[in-house]
Amino acid sequence: MAEREYVGETARIGAPEVNQVADPAPLGLGAFAFTTFMLSLSNANVIKAGAAIAFPAALWFGGIAQILAGMWEFRNNRNTFGATAFTSYGAFWLTLYWLETSSAKLLTGAPSDQRVAIGAYLLGWTIFTFYMWIATFRLNGALIAIFTALLATFVAAAIVINHTFKRTVVPVWPIAS
Repeated sequence: MAEREYVGETARIGAPEVNQVADPAPLGLGAFAFTTFMLSLSNANVIKAGAAIAFPAALWFGGIAQILAGMWEFRNNRNTFGATAFTSYGAFWLTLYWLETSSAKLLTGAPSDQRVAIGAYLLGWTIFTFYMWIATFRLNGALIAIFTALLATFVAAAIVINHTFKRTVVPVWPIAS
């Protein structure tokens, strides 16, 4: 009779389960880094046609590739942190792509109303990034550094929100000079 082995909560009979798929973390991290880099070049006007590069990257690489990496983290590595991060930030890129390419239909009203809506969207991602950042303190130094930088990037939403409301809604704790 074959030996019984428990994998997860399912009893299996026979040989142990073999991970048939490569580690998806490099794909997820690479997709996020590349897409962030392209959007940053566009936002800084380093590349004149930057949006033409950044938004397709947000859709295909930052969005879809990261969601796939997240699903593979769930299935193959049973890595809740990686799966949650990749899937969520993949969804971030997909929704950002949609907001930016469909914003005329979605965000009606004055430009200040649109800035408030985008600011609220980014504030939600700041909150999500904050609790993911807290979780990195039980993982490794590389993830702590990545999520620290990411958290600082999303805090930039405070500038949009505070400017629009003409008061401090989201504090940034400036250092006095």
